[in-house]
This record gives sequence, structure tokens and C-alpha cells, in this order.
Amino acid sequence: MTITRFAPSPNGPLHLGHAYSAMIAHDRAASDSGEFLLRIEDIDGTRSKPELADEFRADLDWLRLPYREVTPQSQRLASYRDAADNLRAMGLIYPCRCTRSQIAAAATRMGPDGPIYPGTCLNRPIVPEPGVVWRLDMEQATDLAGPLDWTDERRGVQQARPEIFGDVVLWRRDAPASYHLAATLDDAADGVSVVTRGADLFAASHVHRLLQALLGLPVPVWHHHRVLVEADGRKLAKRRSAPALADRRRAGEDGRAVVAELRAALFDTGISLAETVDREA
Repeated sequence: MTITRFAPSPNGPLHLGHAYSAMIAHDRAASDSGEFLLRIEDIDGTRSKPELADEFRADLDWLRLPYREVTPQSQRLASYRDAADNLRAMGLIYPCRCTRSQIAAAATRMGPDGPIYPGTCLNRPIVPEPGVVWRLDMEQATDLAGPLDWTDERRGVQQARPEIFGDVVLWRRDAPASYHLAATLDDAADGVSVVTRGADLFAASHVHRLLQALLGLPVPVWHHHRVLVEADGRKLAKRRSAPALADRRRAGEDGRAVVAELRAALFDTGISLAETVDREA
């Protein structure tokens, strides 16, 4: 059975871009008589607001996108720690105390997430105290895993190239697991067979495929859909005050009509679909 998921973070209200992503995931599961899951990714410290998760549920009900809710990330911390411990025991992660400004000053190349970490703390005797992050030793990890590939439903078979990220952070200072580790573990635990998400996260799947190999996790298929962008090419974003679905819901709009327009690719003036977005968006 096809299982997809919508996994929003409760650090701001949902907007039309989220509705589009949820619709894609819901419809992909429905096309195979499968199941559409809701997973709340609520490990972003004080930015995670429980009341927003309630709004998300109301928004999906309003959009008429039926779902089954699974365990939120805040209740999965033990599994993240176990995975990090396994990678540590394999000698594949190391502590790092570099700041963002130090990394930006020392980096010599850019990756999908910005300046690539130059390996400053690799092989240094860093005490693994609170306040350090834990990074994946990408060279060792890729050597151990060997050549990998993964399949995107819209773009076909992809050769995994996680090295384009450099030594990514898997355990953060300000929260538990990074997005890379948590999302990979969660999708496996939830039995997700088709990972649907925006094309802006396409590159992240290279890292996730590597983590699946290292941790012995099942390998899903991916579906990276186009994303809604504004006239300047930047995607709709909570931090730029994209209109909230909750406001439209409370104003009496018909959620079913909103989804029908999304399915027909009918958008407000200045909004369109794009395969790529401004990295700063």
C-alpha cells in the first residue's frame, strides 16, 4: 500500500504552499488507494507551538484532505539518540564547536545549504560537551556505503551525491536531531513508501539515501513536486507573512474550492509553480 505524509513544523501558520504540498501527498496516496499521514515536526525548541498543530489539523479538515496522524517528533527523541549513538559507535560522526561565522569565513565552496563546512574540527580532540554539534564524516560514510542510487517519480533514477553537502550536522546545538536524521528515521518508522515534498528539498534526498544505507533502513521512492513561488521567484514562506490558511478558513472560504483551484493550477496573480527556488527564500 502506498503511504505518503505531510510533515509541517508548528513554528508558523500554514499557507497556500503548504496546502499544495499536502494536496500532492494526499492525492498521490489516494491514486493507489493508499494512506495519507500527518506528522507534526515539533522539535524546533521554543519556536514549536502546540496550538499551531491544532490549527494544522483544522486546516486539513477544512481542505477536505483526510489523514491519519502519527507520533509527533517530540515523542521520538529516543530513536534519534539511538541512531546517533550507532553512527558514533561506527566512527562516522564527530563533535564540532565552529560557529556559522567561522564556517563562512573558512569555507572555500558552496553547497545546497550554503558554505560547505571545511572540516576544521575533524580529527581534533573536541570534548563532546553540551553546545557542540555532531557532524557526519562524509568521506568515511560514503566510502563505507559505496555507490548508491534512489528514484524520484518525476525525474527517474538518481545517483546519490551526498558529498555535495560536505560534513552535514546530524545533531544540533539548539534542538535534537537535524532535519536530515529525524526525517529519514521518521519516514522509515512510519512506513512511508513515497516521500512527497517540494523540489527545493530535492538535494536533501542524497543525504537521506546515505543515512538509510548506513542505518539499514528501507528505501522509499521520492516525489519532489514543484513549489509555489512569488513573482520574484522566491517560494511562499511563513517568515515573509504569506497569507495563512487559518485566516481564510475563519473568513468563511470554501476549503474544497481552494484545493480544486490548486489541482487545476489556478493561482492568485503573481503566484506560479516552479521547479527551483531562490536558496535564500
